[in-house]
Amino acid sequence: MRQFSACIEWLFASEGDDFADRIRLAHRAGLSAVEFWRWTNKDLEVIAAAVRETGIAVSGLVAEPMIALTNPANKDAWLEGLRDSVKVAQRLGAQVLIAQAGDDLPGFSRAEQRSALISALGAGADILQGSGVRLGLEPLNTKIDHIGYYLSSTSEGLDIVDEVARPEIGIVYDIYHSAVMGERTEDVVAGRVDRIVHVHVADHPGRNDPGTGEIDLAERLNWLFSNGYDGRVGLEYRPKTPDAEAVQSVVKALSA
Repeated sequence: MRQFSACIEWLFASEGDDFADRIRLAHRAGLSAVEFWRWTNKDLEVIAAAVRETGIAVSGLVAEPMIALTNPANKDAWLEGLRDSVKVAQRLGAQVLIAQAGDDLPGFSRAEQRSALISALGAGADILQGSGVRLGLEPLNTKIDHIGYYLSSTSEGLDIVDEVARPEIGIVYDIYHSAVMGERTEDVVAGRVDRIVHVHVADHPGRNDPGTGEIDLAERLNWLFSNGYDGRVGLEYRPKTPDAEAVQSVVKALSA
């Protein structure tokens, strides 16, 4: 049975005044997990209490600070923050931290930035080792949402993960971003599904509810699961219809 995670940055935001309320609403809607982005701007005591109260899982959160790993000068600060992020993930029971590569920096070649990224991820793997937490590097689309971002190619992201060659490091495969970049799932992750630590979905155009756009999300998920993916699917979309029934309909459609 597929497990879905509600990104409560967007889902249940119109009904839940705070993140604890959103966790409770996700639980009542039948979701098995929630996820969110930054942790440094949230009340972790309140979130931890709501997680204990509901028994819902936290699937993942962002590794902070959100600074460019493409810049070698940021490595030490990012690693220091990663240590704290691991502790937060462990406290909440989250098995995934999400990392972004950062922007394509002027004054640095692509090769120099890739080297900086690989160096940071490799050092990060040492921090993650034995923690029970994996780090997912996330490719993002550069056509709509993240113009100027360094890593827009899923294949390149997987190549970077392969070069780091540590089990603690994988990718977050966001089907929305991949589709916006014109990628076909079966082309870009074939033979490397085991490198995927988490999956995100949203439809296009609009980054809204699955089923409101043109992406064949159910087919892509079916391919991923039939080729060995067994993790959670993060519902990271801006809901046009925010109520619980709409979220339940999405889950049902993506479970078929």
